[in-house]
Amino acid sequence: MSKNLIICFEGIEGSGKSFHLKNVALYLKKKRIPFIKLREPGGSKNSEKIRKLILNNKSTFRKKTDLLLYLAARNENIENVITKNYKKKIILIDRFIDSTIAYQHYGMKLDKKIIQIINSYLLKKIKISFTFLLTVSEKNLKLRLNKRKKLNRYDKFANSFYKRVQAGFINQSKMNKKKYLIINSNNKVSENKNLITEKINKLLNI
Repeated sequence: MSKNLIICFEGIEGSGKSFHLKNVALYLKKKRIPFIKLREPGGSKNSEKIRKLILNNKSTFRKKTDLLLYLAARNENIENVITKNYKKKIILIDRFIDSTIAYQHYGMKLDKKIIQIINSYLLKKIKISFTFLLTVSEKNLKLRLNKRKKLNRYDKFANSFYKRVQAGFINQSKMNKKKYLIINSNNKVSENKNLITEKINKLLNI
């Protein structure tokens, strides 16, 4: 069994990434495999403080400010959590560097090279092992957002924005297909759960 995996769950709002990450966490717990789980922004004490600022509906940050806040939250996780557990436990992350490229570059049109440079500076030798990318149709995106009791600032963009962001995720997955599994969240939850579990077993050699 590999002990140095970093497994990311990526996708736009309503794609089910958080749901499936929780299922994987439960599965690893059942198998008694050591792991930690994080979310971005958030996951550690200071990163959660930044999360509240970013997602607050009253916040009116500029695009570049949003980017820097996301990266600041990431740095808190890397220095306080990820580095300490890297190659010791499986690390499950709900959104990571792909989200920054997808949202801030493809969605908000910010400079991709700047984002990549800062990400490389923060991560250093830390590398993602595998990414589950969950996609969702425009119809189901609307339905799922409408069911949420509370919507944060990132739940309220135009459909065209989410379309650009999802396309950005897919473009990134094409650069290294061996390290991605695209999951169509419009399909049955049970089917997707099985697909993800099968891949987890292969990754862990169990």
